[in-house]
Amino acid sequence: MTTPLLLRNLIDDGVIPGNSALVTQIALLVAFIAILDALFNMIGRWFSARIGEGLIFDLRSQVFTHIQKQSIAFFTRTQTGALISRINSDVIGAQQAFTSTLSGLISNVLSLILVTVTMLILSWQITLVSLLLLPAFIIPTKWVGKKLQGLTRDSFNLNAEMSATMTERFNVSGALLVSLYGNPSSESSTFSARARKVANIGISIALLNRLFFIALTSIAAIATAFAYGVGGHFTINEQISLGTLLAITALLARLYGPLTALSNVRVDVMTALVSFERVFEVLDLQPMVSDKPDSKPVGSGGLSIKFDSVRFSYPRAEEISLASLESVAKPETVDSGEVLKGISFEVLPSTMTALVGSSGAGKTTISALLPRLYDVTSGSIAINGVDIRDLQVQSLRSSIGVVTQDAHMFHDTIEANLRYAKVDATTSEMEKAVKMLKYLN
Repeated sequence: MTTPLLLRNLIDDGVIPGNSALVTQIALLVAFIAILDALFNMIGRWFSARIGEGLIFDLRSQVFTHIQKQSIAFFTRTQTGALISRINSDVIGAQQAFTSTLSGLISNVLSLILVTVTMLILSWQITLVSLLLLPAFIIPTKWVGKKLQGLTRDSFNLNAEMSATMTERFNVSGALLVSLYGNPSSESSTFSARARKVANIGISIALLNRLFFIALTSIAAIATAFAYGVGGHFTINEQISLGTLLAITALLARLYGPLTALSNVRVDVMTALVSFERVFEVLDLQPMVSDKPDSKPVGSGGLSIKFDSVRFSYPRAEEISLASLESVAKPETVDSGEVLKGISFEVLPSTMTALVGSSGAGKTTISALLPRLYDVTSGSIAINGVDIRDLQVQSLRSSIGVVTQDAHMFHDTIEANLRYAKVDATTSEMEKAVKMLKYLN
């Protein structure tokens, strides 16, 4: 607000009377104010970036930690690419609401109030003329906001599908399947079709944003023209000075800038809400397997295992996952039925028990129930007489060794993979493990 007021003094008290000293003083003062303004802008940008990046860090960390708590059943139904999209694209969309929208909201409201008060003091008539088209800034925002919200949701969904396509085909199993049985050119065509949909949505969003911006700036230009006309007549009739007219002219830019930005706030918030909805949709998922408040660790020494009348059915999709994360899956229309029916047996310490049966008899399911990858439907599983649901999940799983049918290694060194199960493993222990697996002579 200071610079336009100094402009009035520059014209009325410096240029017109021919006061060179005052002109020099005001020019130096304006330059100093510009430097201060740049400094405060940098500080504001730093705080904004800190808040935005901090939000991304917290949200990503929370989502990642929460996803790790989900049961294995969740991952059997969820598209990995769609899940990754929630952590990347959606979190960034939520961040924008804080970094640009909310931080800009405070500064623009304050700026608008100060400019309006200053203009009213200089000339309330010209100020009222300048605000005649104020409703035109508000009316389009509701329609544009809803339209952009829908397009943004479609964009996120399409990006998630595209990410899922890449994730499924850019791993060893997917690449092998495509190479042996698929058609790479067909895969490329399918991916291009999905990428084209994403591009078209992006074009629609860009055009709508630009149209909205042009509409607002056009309204501001028309209102400015009205203010110029009225102000010019007031100056000719000596109702206001030339310096006051130029000051008001400079203030008009500071009036319509915040008005345009505030009109965009509703639109930005509505599109950011899509990101928040998708992020918190994941955070609201409750893990099927979790610790009880009074759970305890597994005891030391020899352990006995007892299955008592265990019955088990795999959970239905709506119990474990989100429809938006498994869009390629067909909804279940019938119950999958019981996999285990009244299974009872006991394994004593220092003994070996083998489970023998045809494919699909439930051997793998039994091995998944013991470390609580799933919970039994009825009956119980006990270790040393304690129901495993009363034990701490991490303690239970660290007491069980599992050799899976398919070995998975993270993209890291062999040492890092060996230390994954035992962080404090010694070099000799790792060498022994490797030799036992016949990876080395």
